[in-house]
Amino acid sequence: MLHDRILVELDRDAGERRSSGGIVIPATAAMGARRLQWSRVLAIGPHARAVEIGDRVLFDPEDKAEVEVHGEVYVVLRERDVHAVAAERLDAGSTGLYL
Repeated sequence: MLHDRILVELDRDAGERRSSGGIVIPATAAMGARRLQWSRVLAIGPHARAVEIGDRVLFDPEDKAEVEVHGEVYVVLRERDVHAVAAERLDAGSTGLYL
């Protein structure tokens, strides 16, 4: 990866959702508001500062660039397009979420 780019793997369960009342909402259902998506970081460029490999990041799926490698689809993002980072490496007293 170059510069501040990060490579993420799309979550497999990001498609179909279930409402609090138990209603199944398919991935093709149109939402009134944009919905952000969580993904796991697989690779980072040398200038990425806030994320590390293995972190989960929140981003807008409309701002993504998809790439296919060995039959798998991944997403390439700039670090500035990440809205939040959920990290396992933080102290036990913190929330583990950067906003």
